[in-house]
Amino acid sequence: MRGIAVYPGSFDPITKGHTTILQSGLVAFEKIIVAVLNNDKKEALFSVAERMEMIRESAADMGADPGRIEVDSFDGLLVGYAQRRNARVILRGLRAVADFEYELQMANMNRHLNPEVETVFIMANDAYFYVASNLVKEVARLGGNVSDLVPVPVLPRLLAKFDK
Repeated sequence: MRGIAVYPGSFDPITKGHTTILQSGLVAFEKIIVAVLNNDKKEALFSVAERMEMIRESAADMGADPGRIEVDSFDGLLVGYAQRRNARVILRGLRAVADFEYELQMANMNRHLNPEVETVFIMANDAYFYVASNLVKEVARLGGNVSDLVPVPVLPRLLAKFDK
């Protein structure tokens, strides 16, 4: 295990797809900073504070060593945040080819902005490769069962948002 990785995202909400990426990342990295993007231009279902709390609870629920996962928020350039946190790796999950094209562009831009920060991709677990926060929110809003798609601590909060 080596170094610190930043696992950025909106995590609105965190899903089991996210937690499997986090678990895989813990195999390779000493510490992972789960960095919640604070983007005022994007309308989120949960506040940054709510998302951070759900991530902490989900990490504890999956049995992760609390010293190896830190939850934080950031705005601005990701590579700047990574540099401030002494992280040389950005951890990203890939679900499908469409993800790869977008993520490759982002990784190359980040490399252009700071060649000392590298992006590492982890493939999504087969069981959750189709899971995206937006889809989970839509299914929950329409009354569908998402209990197998989100960590246990997330489900009641998600359902409460839609009075289900």
